[in-house]
Amino acid sequence: MSTPVVFDPMTLPSDDNVNAYTFCVELKGSRWFLQKGKMIAYYGQIEFDGIGHGRFERLVRSSFHSPLHASDWVVAEGSGKMLLADRAFDVNSFDLDDGNLTIRSGNLLAYEPELALKQSIVPGFVTLIGTGKFVAASNGPVVFMEPPLRVDPQALVGWADCPSPCHHYDHGYMTGVMGGIRSLTGIGGTSGEEHQFEFVGAGTVLLQSSEALMAEQATGAPPEAPGVPGGGGQPGSGPRMPGQLGDLQRRFGL
Repeated sequence: MSTPVVFDPMTLPSDDNVNAYTFCVELKGSRWFLQKGKMIAYYGQIEFDGIGHGRFERLVRSSFHSPLHASDWVVAEGSGKMLLADRAFDVNSFDLDDGNLTIRSGNLLAYEPELALKQSIVPGFVTLIGTGKFVAASNGPVVFMEPPLRVDPQALVGWADCPSPCHHYDHGYMTGVMGGIRSLTGIGGTSGEEHQFEFVGAGTVLLQSSEALMAEQATGAPPEAPGVPGGGGQPGSGPRMPGQLGDLQRRFGL
């Protein structure tokens, strides 16, 4: 049996992965926005305050514009090292460079206040705009794809620098033998073969290498929202996402 690596404040990495499932954010008298339940441990003097507290009014006004998700987020402030994880899903960081990324709300763990978070028009998703770092999770490594393509909604993590998707329904499949069985018995539900998100135009689409989402409802999404199966998915100088999603420097499952 191999001896496990034991970390302390000095040996923990700064703004980088501890392993494939854990990311360490270092605060130096600074702040990060953090989704509740994603911090598993920390060293140092760090305070966590809910969105809407008076002393963060200016910060929230400039960096948080998603009222549906306000109760699910806190501001982490202070000095120390903070470990983030999400149920043993793959976790990684991105550097967004003067760009925009729309991501499933349940996948987003944390982000720097230099980025602005806004409510997406697609239920269950939020959009990050600007320049800064964020940390996200995915159920397995992420695959980066170029449009045009159609995507199983349950495998979709997000998209960058391209228009929002539209719904596509395969009516041949739905009215065929398998569709008839589903309509008569209710077995099977709606699969990616019946219903997809369709992406067109320039940009990049991020897919997790699994169709299995978390069992819980996506943060801030109505339970019956089309194309938003219950749950967030689940990813340091991370991959770089400029206006045209230029060079991806680091891994998000690459």
